[in-house]
Amino acid sequence: VTDPFFTTRTTRNVGLGIPFFRQEAECTGGDFSVDSAPGKGTSVTARFHTAHIDCMPLGDVNATIHTLVTMNPGIDFVYKRRIDDRSFTLDTRQMREILGDVPFDLPEVSSFIREYLEENETEI
Repeated sequence: VTDPFFTTRTTRNVGLGIPFFRQEAECTGGDFSVDSAPGKGTSVTARFHTAHIDCMPLGDVNATIHTLVTMNPGIDFVYKRRIDDRSFTLDTRQMREILGDVPFDLPEVSSFIREYLEENETEI
């Protein structure tokens, strides 16, 4: 998955998303890992040291996480944000336990997710 010259897509011969993601994390002195097991799923972890001089602006991370969660109903996400000793986690598995079959793209749920991300980022 970290090889930029391999992709399962048929529209082009390269897959740069994950390799660039890895490169950016490692350039900041952070780390990157992919753990996968058949039938269990895949976990992608990237740690960025945002105070590092080589850390590129990450953009609106909350909007990115919100979009990933609401537009990918078949995928579970665990997003952890930590600054020094303060942190918060958004775990869609826990949300599914509470909501049952209520979809994340329902306007009320989507708004809750957006507000949850914004409020927790403000707190940390």
